[in-house]
Amino acid sequence: MNDSNITLHIERLILDGVPLSYSQRPLVQAAVEAELARLLASNGLLAELRSGGTLRHVPGGNIQLSSDGNPHALGQQIAHAVYSGIGSKQSGGKQQ
Repeated sequence: MNDSNITLHIERLILDGVPLSYSQRPLVQAAVEAELARLLASNGLLAELRSGGTLRHVPGGNIQLSSDGNPHALGQQIAHAVYSGIGSKQSGGKQQ
């Protein structure tokens, strides 16, 4: 088991064209944080970032909005999109 710590700071997350109510924002944020933590813990981080690297920009790709506007599902999709830019590229990983 790896006991290393990862500190992740997201200064800004821009969601253009996403219809979120003010009350949904913290729910999306919590879902992003929880899912991203899970992905990093289970699959790891890019080798370039493990020694303290930084990225000014992480392209996130596309996210499919559900018709029900579920903030938890949206947060999970965002986490997966972010992880695709910072996560381990090892073939043995279980990236989702």
